[in-house]
Amino acid sequence: AGGSPAGSAAQAQLPGSSVFDLGAQSGRWAAFQERHRLSCEETARLLLDTYEYRGLVKHTGGCHCGAIRFEVWASADLHVFNCNCSICTKKQNRHFIVPASRFKLLKGADNLTTYTFNTHRAQHTFCKTCGVQSFYTPRSNPDGYGIAPHCLDDGTVQTIVTEDINGKEWEKAVKEHKTIRDMSKP
Repeated sequence: AGGSPAGSAAQAQLPGSSVFDLGAQSGRWAAFQERHRLSCEETARLLLDTYEYRGLVKHTGGCHCGAIRFEVWASADLHVFNCNCSICTKKQNRHFIVPASRFKLLKGADNLTTYTFNTHRAQHTFCKTCGVQSFYTPRSNPDGYGIAPHCLDDGTVQTIVTEDINGKEWEKAVKEHKTIRDMSKP
């Protein structure tokens, strides 16, 4: 699906789809692929990510030793929760919440371990080697991820606004919070 002879339209086919004609955009498509050394599928993924996650940036991050690496699509301006529940206090866990569809573990699944307590709904995942929790599945949003902003690589975060949340009275705090449960919705 790369370049095509002059005068004929390029066609592309993505896995599981039918062939489609790129028409007048075939030259731009081929030049973009060549300039960035991308396959047709990689180019389409880039286009889809750009469209699907409009207004968001791709952050990358991981644990201290580098065994765990991930990417997450979120705003450059982060809304971070500072929870005072027992575990968040002990770990100084501050996090922002994203839908599972915007998170991708790039490497290290075999190097993660999980700690749970109380209701066992929150999945506190951390690196077996260095012990850093760079993300976890919060009780408030079991369909999403809580990402530790301090585990993101430099260069993509513009601002951080921190909101205290009373995790010592979790049920009351989550019931009264107007948006926390919606933060993991796509």
